[in-house]
Amino acid sequence: MIDTASIPIEDFTEPTTCRLISTAYIAEPALAPLADDEGDLEFLHEIEGLTSARQMGDELVSENHGYGWTYVNAAFCYTRATGNRFNGPERGAWYATFGADAIETAQAEVSWHLTRELEATGVFDNITSYRELLAGFTARFHDLRGFNGEVIFDADPAIGYPEGQRLAAALRAQGGNGVLYPSVRHRPVGQCLAAFRPSLVQNIRQGDTWVFTWAGMPNPKIIRT
Repeated sequence: MIDTASIPIEDFTEPTTCRLISTAYIAEPALAPLADDEGDLEFLHEIEGLTSARQMGDELVSENHGYGWTYVNAAFCYTRATGNRFNGPERGAWYATFGADAIETAQAEVSWHLTRELEATGVFDNITSYRELLAGFTARFHDLRGFNGEVIFDADPAIGYPEGQRLAAALRAQGGNGVLYPSVRHRPVGQCLAAFRPSLVQNIRQGDTWVFTWAGMPNPKIIRT
């Protein structure tokens, strides 16, 4: 594993990072239609919190955090069974892209993962809409962009993810906020970040909508709507 002491730390300020999420998750709170006024909605919100993992845990943000707080909590509470490059199955992270090629990088990352899922079924027939979630950051991050050749950036998740997860756990235990790293799916220009703490994700707003269409081939057609 990379020696954590060898990783430079950068004061990272970026007002517009990009994360793509399925438009299926862009919706009003599940219980909102049952509320006649704000008082009812607050009461129903408390009930929903009893069964929703998004409302649990000391580190999770609340509606006082502003628009998008539920998306932030969801990113940390709902994870893949095997985790991702910088988080294990027990705890998520907020992944986003940044820089001049942010949207192209986000598209490359998303399309790779969904193509992989379609490949497992043997059927490349799918249409999914994604919305840009734009967010700002002002924090100190460990900068891994100079470690591109390390095993943590292996294109095969079975090789790269375990090492990346161990490194992330070590950095988080030391108080680290997250990592800046080169995109594995949009080389050589893509830049990504993984934030380890929900409170770091600021000023969330929606951007453009993109439709990914797989029509019998592993490379999707991507259009803005």
